[in-house]
Amino acid sequence: MERRSRIGKAPVTPAAQPSPTGASRKERRPSMFEKEAYTQIVQERLKESSHDVLYIEPPFDDSIAEISKEWKSSMAKFRFANTYRMEPLRKFQAHSVEAKVQQILTETLKDVKYDDKLFSHLSLELADIILSAVKDFGYHRYKLIIKVLFIQKTGQAINVASRWIWDVAWDNWVAAKHETETYVALALVYALYCE
Repeated sequence: MERRSRIGKAPVTPAAQPSPTGASRKERRPSMFEKEAYTQIVQERLKESSHDVLYIEPPFDDSIAEISKEWKSSMAKFRFANTYRMEPLRKFQAHSVEAKVQQILTETLKDVKYDDKLFSHLSLELADIILSAVKDFGYHRYKLIIKVLFIQKTGQAINVASRWIWDVAWDNWVAAKHETETYVALALVYALYCE
């Protein structure tokens, strides 16, 4: 009489047996800690990565089609690895930005009279000018928000308030004011550090 154990052996099939030549065996991926393996791993990942192209204008004729191939790759949006940096390389300097914004307001609005139709476009233009001027300071990884307000003087009082959730150590803001007989121009710059 045969005794059977509770744990039986699975029958061996020819497909499960390793081949003597080893041709069906997959090559082992190198470990990140092996010598010279890190560069190989990075190269494999770069081959698999893709770049998103934002917009490519269609060519008008065949001569432009050749030129478009050159600048097509320059429009690719690259994805960079995280730096794990929790603080900026250079902190936002409010006093220098405030002086620059005040100078822009004074130069731009020195001979301007109040006109509500003009100010709707002028506020957007001023916000763009201020944004480009603040970007020239080179504060990397700061998100910049610019608000430009024009308030007509008619004997009223006004309170402007803003609320933000931010890091007191790195985030900051600047206010600059230009006042004439007929209006008050107020420019607000918010600099929020993006980790």
